[in-house]
Amino acid sequence: MADIKAIHEALKYNFGFDNFKGNQLEIINSLLDGEDVFVLMPTGGGKSLCYQLPALMSEGTAIVISPLIALMKNQVDAMRNYGEDDGIAHFLNSSLNKAMIDQVKADVLSGKTKLLYVAPESFTKEENMAFMRSIKISFYAVDEAHCISEWGHDFRPEYRRIRSIINEVGNHPLIALTATATPKVQHDIQKNLGMLDARVYKSSFNRENLYYEVRPKTKNVDRDIIRFIKANTGKSGIIYCLSRKRVEELAETLKLNEIAALPYHAGMDSATRSENQDAFLHEKVDVIVATIAFGMGIDKPDVRYVIHYDIPKSLEGYYQETGRAGRDGGEGTCITFYTKKDLQKLDKLMQSKTAAEQVIGKHLLAETESYAESSVCRRKILLHYFGEQYEADNCGNCDNCLNPKTQVEAKEELCAVIETVIALKEKFNVDYVINVLIGRPTDEVRSYNHDDIEEFGSLSNSDEKFLATVIRQAAIAGYLEKDIDNLDIIKVTAKGKKYLKKPVSFKIVEDTDYSDMDIEPQIKGGASCAADPVLYSMLKDLRKKMAKKLDLPPYVIFQEPSLEAMATTYPITLDELANIAGVGAGKAKRYGEEFVKLIKLHVDENEIERPEDIRVRSVANKSKLKISIIHSIDRKIDLEELAESKGLEFGELIDELEAIVEAGTKINIDYFLNEIMDEDHELDIIDFFKESQEDDLEAAIQELGDEFSEEEIRLVRVKFLSEMGN
Repeated sequence: MADIKAIHEALKYNFGFDNFKGNQLEIINSLLDGEDVFVLMPTGGGKSLCYQLPALMSEGTAIVISPLIALMKNQVDAMRNYGEDDGIAHFLNSSLNKAMIDQVKADVLSGKTKLLYVAPESFTKEENMAFMRSIKISFYAVDEAHCISEWGHDFRPEYRRIRSIINEVGNHPLIALTATATPKVQHDIQKNLGMLDARVYKSSFNRENLYYEVRPKTKNVDRDIIRFIKANTGKSGIIYCLSRKRVEELAETLKLNEIAALPYHAGMDSATRSENQDAFLHEKVDVIVATIAFGMGIDKPDVRYVIHYDIPKSLEGYYQETGRAGRDGGEGTCITFYTKKDLQKLDKLMQSKTAAEQVIGKHLLAETESYAESSVCRRKILLHYFGEQYEADNCGNCDNCLNPKTQVEAKEELCAVIETVIALKEKFNVDYVINVLIGRPTDEVRSYNHDDIEEFGSLSNSDEKFLATVIRQAAIAGYLEKDIDNLDIIKVTAKGKKYLKKPVSFKIVEDTDYSDMDIEPQIKGGASCAADPVLYSMLKDLRKKMAKKLDLPPYVIFQEPSLEAMATTYPITLDELANIAGVGAGKAKRYGEEFVKLIKLHVDENEIERPEDIRVRSVANKSKLKISIIHSIDRKIDLEELAESKGLEFGELIDELEAIVEAGTKINIDYFLNEIMDEDHELDIIDFFKESQEDDLEAAIQELGDEFSEEEIRLVRVKFLSEMGN
């Protein structure tokens, strides 16, 4: 059993946090105990920490398999920002030249590197396998693990080889992490990775702050979007379109209507993509219009709305994309424009794929269609899709719950459905069950002689669409379930069998008919999480003004949650400000004076009674390790050697460096950076962070990963935050 106290101390020391989120502690404890671990945690839940902290605490190097170069770079940069030595984390991928690769391997071999990020393609290369066999591996981490499953929304065939490579390189504990996985995908991941006996940790998929709405997509959809954006002036938003052409057209339309918007898609050259992304992150524009190429690794915490111009291909994709909104816990409005024509287009696009891929694709589209047209609580449907029950009858934060439809009795239909599923021995899918119920003698039905059973045609007067609604809502209610291992096979649960013996009222809401609709439902708004929204707005303005003056991204000064905390606890001294999460003594001293002046003025003018329990935190609370690391850097000790001397992996050391500079302490690692990278490369990375609106390591990795290693990005980020933020 791992030392819980030591884990907490490591969290504080490396990341500056006092407490874990959700089940992070249990996950970390299991991994440190040598168990295989499967983590299902929504976007923004803190998945990365679940393997970063154990890596820093373990002997050897953690091998992290990540699908995108940009994501790797972002992660490496984040880790380096917490540590004092850039060698604490590296990535190994096709973007590196031989000299860079040699440096990575040298750092790993020296013991500096605690986290080594590799692309699945790099993981399977013989030369890299040989290298990994020569080093001490603490554990393997498979990030974005849904990529392993054909049932996931971002299938990557290379992920299928991970288990066999691990067997060749050497078996060590394995942690698989994903933000979007249905029970089917979860099973597929665990089976493919040979970890069916893994300790499983599931976090709730409920994002309470997100408002979900589906609107009919009419000829006036552009007008509707423009109207919404202008009603939310000054807020950041993302609009997703399926085609690159539509991205360009809509972005241009928005600009013509005096909306600061830019396009983003994979067909643009990388420099333009990067510029447009940075403009969005830096709040130079309010809106980014993008394909799904934009999203992974983008961690702008204050995105206030996500609009889907086109219906997504899957609910996993939809969940992940809407999850870009409100990651700071504040307002997040998610609007999808829906028309059946878009589904038909997506269906046609699948015709070039293999038969197996078409079957899966059609299944995923059907789930999306059901979600879009359902009148049931959106939250309830989403959570059920991911294997989670939402008990509340009304979430109060989706269009269906705010505008509930009249319920209709469906007891008779539910009983008939349950009886038919049982009569069919629970071996057929929804469409087949409906064909039997309405008495449709298809070739398949006749081949099984099911046109002769008593249940055939028992609901011949019922509408096919209505029956599909009954089945779907019965599944949400727990009377029916879909077999995980067999596509869409309907089974009756114990609860369903009990219901059949003693039926009670079963009321449903009929699905929405989106054909020829031209309505404009009201869109719910939201607000900041700050207790004092007026002060919060003033602080944001001050931050933006200061950022512009200093030519820095606003996040470098203070992040949104820190501003919200200021607008809640009213710190009026630098010591009090230093106690705010994400501030620290260094930042307070560097940037805090104008903020505490503004807060004090606001408090005095409005006669605000401040909380009296603000705990003062000082530099003296820094751990001995951090102080030792700072002194070593002052003496220009090689970071790889420093990590080794402290018993740290290089990735762990970078974590420490990141934590040090984020706490407001200035350090100078130029002596090490000058040894491992060219000045021009360093400047390229610094330019990225200068132009980024949010401190998003994943985004940096996504954009820079083709050219730089994750460790390089993280180390340069440490330098950037130290010089610019402290």
